[in-house]
Amino acid sequence: MADFARLRDRMVRVQLAGRGIRDRRVLDVMGRVPREQFVEPGFEEFAYEDGALPIAHAQTISQPYIVGLMIEAAELQPADKLLEVGTGSGYAAAVASRLVGTVHTIERHGDLAKVAADRLSTLGYTNCIVHTSDGTGGLPEEAPFDAILVAAGGPAIPEPLKRQLAIGGRLVIPIGDVEHEQSLLRLTRRSDLEYEEETFGAVRFVPLIGEHGWAEDGTRSASNHVPGHTHFRSLPDMIRSALEPLPPFDDPAFGALFDRFASSRVVLLGEASHGTSEFYRARAAITRHLIEQHGFTAVAVEADWPDAAAIDRYVRRRASRSSSGKPFERFPTWMWRNTDVAAFVEWMREHNDSTPAGERAAFFGLDIYNMRSSIAAVLAYLDKVDPAAAAIARERYGCLTPWQREPSTYGRAVLTEGYRKCEAEVVRQCQDILGKEFDYATNDPDSFLDAAQNARLVTSAERYYRIMYYGGAESWNLRDTHMFETLQHILEAQGARSKAVVWAHNSHIGDARFTEMGVVREELNIGQLCRDKFAGAASLVGFGTHTGTVAAASDWDGEMEVMQVRASRPDSYERQFHEAGVARGLLEFRRDESLRRRLLEPRLERFIGVIYRPETELQSHYAEASLPQQFDAFLWLDETHAVRPLGPDHHRAGVPDTYPFGL
Repeated sequence: MADFARLRDRMVRVQLAGRGIRDRRVLDVMGRVPREQFVEPGFEEFAYEDGALPIAHAQTISQPYIVGLMIEAAELQPADKLLEVGTGSGYAAAVASRLVGTVHTIERHGDLAKVAADRLSTLGYTNCIVHTSDGTGGLPEEAPFDAILVAAGGPAIPEPLKRQLAIGGRLVIPIGDVEHEQSLLRLTRRSDLEYEEETFGAVRFVPLIGEHGWAEDGTRSASNHVPGHTHFRSLPDMIRSALEPLPPFDDPAFGALFDRFASSRVVLLGEASHGTSEFYRARAAITRHLIEQHGFTAVAVEADWPDAAAIDRYVRRRASRSSSGKPFERFPTWMWRNTDVAAFVEWMREHNDSTPAGERAAFFGLDIYNMRSSIAAVLAYLDKVDPAAAAIARERYGCLTPWQREPSTYGRAVLTEGYRKCEAEVVRQCQDILGKEFDYATNDPDSFLDAAQNARLVTSAERYYRIMYYGGAESWNLRDTHMFETLQHILEAQGARSKAVVWAHNSHIGDARFTEMGVVREELNIGQLCRDKFAGAASLVGFGTHTGTVAAASDWDGEMEVMQVRASRPDSYERQFHEAGVARGLLEFRRDESLRRRLLEPRLERFIGVIYRPETELQSHYAEASLPQQFDAFLWLDETHAVRPLGPDHHRAGVPDTYPFGL
């Protein structure tokens, strides 16, 4: 038996409050009305899922978020008389009835109206009155209404409904093409002839059938051809007007576009794939500008700490460390061993050469995977500064030795051979090395930060590789929490005035609470944690593309291929940007409130990692998100191209052996 009270509470917390529903009364009521009583038999277990559910006559019970959004937009008051058009199951009427004096609700299908009326009466919603008629004509005999909610999409606002609004009344209705874009509109009547319009985002509803809506065949009813009816701009047209054109990446004007984020403590720059050249080049240009013009001193990337440390030693001309392997040799090598990263690394080195040692820009890794390199780095440092501690560390790390070269096998082993004590051992080692912070930091603070972070990384990595075999959100949450904590350690080590640029995938830097990750799977990410910690001092910039090529593999640990990226799906955010017809642009959501509201309703967004499977693209690479809540800004590049991995042909004569990629 499903625990409906628990599911209802989660719906309110995650789907409603988590997406921006703020009216406490709406949240409280939706936490009490039993949605499972309003769905068709057999669908009870899905009642609190994040989606619409079918009922008779090809109608639906709306997604909980949409019900909450419409009711909040109507600004209902206890004494209000409400008209609802489209009774359906009666669920929305039941919710609204707890916020107003009287609900009149119209359903054009007689059998649906009877079922809803009986259900509402049985459940005690006695201030709901169900009518059977054409809802597009309203109920003139009961007018005026303080609020009208229309649960179906029309080609324009029916004139009878406008006339039946009281002065100060609010009408909330989806308007737009049945098969394409609909926009949720609120119309407020200010006087007999004056109305004020606002939009609340893109939505999809069943068609509003009736004399003043759509005809049964999908054409506009004759009575709805009203001269001077409101014209609604298409979403691509609004995007086209709002996008700021992007100069070339090497033009100083490109970097200057990001002066708006100069006061941020952290600027997080995303990517829609791990193998797209333009994403790397854009991030490099933005980062160069923030370092040169605004005092950012840390570049923290979605890479293993020890590998990134080799880059950092190169760009800051710190002493190199002998190692058994070159950095970034584990799958996926092209993610960081590519020509775009190499060019940025060379720029950092040249920039730092003319910068005082204490002000040089540093390069750090945030990720969790490379246990082999992490353990080696800790031991090498202890060998140098504390041989006795190194001997103890080797004994303690010994329990992890069998998995250092391929630590993903650790999860299997711990379940079958009982090595759960490893976590306690590496935690103790981490505590030991941190406990000697003052002794080590006196001699070389940078080396201490390197070794201390590696000790933390081993602890997190051991847990990550163990729990990944259980599945679910825990492994992802451990990984991103580790990345966030690493970022905090970097900022703390650099001082109270330090500022960092983060490079990571959109799935990491966009606020997870406004994606399928957070809403459905209860996963968090570094973008969400940065917003919680730094509030307005964290700026999240997503990246997107429509088509082109990408460097990726078909399977984990597979060979890199240059693959064709399919054109974006018609029901995706990317398609809306593509249809705007702008090849390159930047959209900052707070600069256009009307557009931000149009984009609020979740759509599909594409996520390509190191693996790309075009044949199952919908299932493998698309997830729902609310773009203007996920990011603060979105950088659009309509057509993009694969990164070029480094090879022997990129070796340059005269480059010292300390060159980080070791070619």
